[in-house]
Formats: sequence, structure tokens, C-alpha cells
Amino acid sequence: MLTVWFDGGCPLCRREIALMRRLDCAKRIAFVDVSAGAPSDCPASRDALLARFHAREGDRMLSGAAAFAAMWRAIPSLRPLGEAARFPPLLALLELLYRAFLRVRPALQRLAP
Repeated sequence: MLTVWFDGGCPLCRREIALMRRLDCAKRIAFVDVSAGAPSDCPASRDALLARFHAREGDRMLSGAAAFAAMWRAIPSLRPLGEAARFPPLLALLELLYRAFLRVRPALQRLAP
């Protein structure tokens, strides 16, 4: 089982997680909202979990693009994208894009209803 921590206070995050929940028909992902506080079994601080996307795949803690790739691998329709992200140059590119997104995320959050 994959565990994904997300910011339920972020309208963008809520929409994305809602889509991922619909796509996760096999229920392979445990989604944990950390906006109201970190659960006792959190592997990182609440601030760290709110700042970047995190997931735990087995005993490995992942962050950023690697966490997204793990989530994609758990969803059959997105699995090819998640598997492709195992290729280090592609994962590095996805991480650069994710970091760029994080810079514009506050502005996008203000635009989302």
C-alpha cells in the first residue's frame, strides 16, 4: 500500500487528490490530509508535508516528483507514466517542473475557487 500525504487546505491539491481517488479503483493508496495537523505516524513535520508532496512506498519515503511517480504507478491507467519516471533523466526533468510549479502554486491557489 502506498501512503500519500496532501494539503487538504489547498484547493488545487483537493481537486487533484479527488481525481486520484476516482482513478484508484483498486484502493491501493491511503490518502492522508495533513492540513488540520499531522497524524502521529507522520514521517516528516507537518510544515514539510505541506511544502512538498510526499508519499511512502513500502519503507521508502519519497518527495516531489518521485512521490508523484509512485502514486502514478499505483493507479493502473497512470502506471506507464509512473514506470517511465523510473528513468533518472525523466525523473530529474519532472522534479525541475515540480519545483517550478511550487513557485507559482501560491498564485494558482488564489485563483482557484
